[in-house]
Amino acid sequence: MKKRGLAGLLALALILALAACGGTEAQEDAAQDQKMEEAAPPQEEETSETDGEDGVPVTIEGPETADDSQQLQEDEPDLGSRPADQAKEPETGSRPADPAEKPVYQPVEDTKPQQPDKEPETPAQPTPAPPVESASGVDLADFCASVTGDQETWPALMAVEGETLDTFYAGLSAIATQQCLVQMAMISASGDEIALVEVENSGDVQAVKDIFQARIDYQVGDGTSPGGAWYPAPTEMWRNESRIVSNGNFVMLVAHTGADVVVEQFNALFA
Repeated sequence: MKKRGLAGLLALALILALAACGGTEAQEDAAQDQKMEEAAPPQEEETSETDGEDGVPVTIEGPETADDSQQLQEDEPDLGSRPADQAKEPETGSRPADPAEKPVYQPVEDTKPQQPDKEPETPAQPTPAPPVESASGVDLADFCASVTGDQETWPALMAVEGETLDTFYAGLSAIATQQCLVQMAMISASGDEIALVEVENSGDVQAVKDIFQARIDYQVGDGTSPGGAWYPAPTEMWRNESRIVSNGNFVMLVAHTGADVVVEQFNALFA
């Protein structure tokens, strides 16, 4: 009985001793950990810096929570709706003028036409010489109009001048004349023609007659080939109904059916 009691006491003492040892070690470990924490410098929360979209550093402290992430999303504008940076300089086209800059004046070109100091003088036009009146007072143009005005017997006529005159009446333009009028039919098939000349010198009357005769010979031809009249009816008219007459310094050639009537009218001018 005593042995059992002694064994129980020893066991209890051993348990207490072990408990006492364990408590002392735990207290020592706790004290040692406290000393190490006091000796170590205080640790700051880890921070990280990131650059924002505009190059401004953004500091994020500690782990980001769901509320912090939502707050950052609300504060940061969207890319499509981000307001323009007020610090940036506006575009060139809309940049306000700097009041300190001096305006540059561009010379304005004068588009007003310059008036000449003096109007250019118009060269004086020579005064045309008045037509030389015939000594007898005979107007060959009026006579020709009165004779050929009968449209039933005369075709439409045209005046012959310049190079054409020299072609059909070679040498006539070289003779000094006071009046010279030649008209021929516009249609060659008709063949009617009249020539009226007043020479300045009576010695040229025969020269004019010779020129008129050469015109008749050309129109009639030499019999071996057609002449200038070409067609048979005009050729016969030039052969049989052409006349050359003169009165003083006036000479007439007429090729027309009924040429003798025209000759009578011509001579009546000097009666």
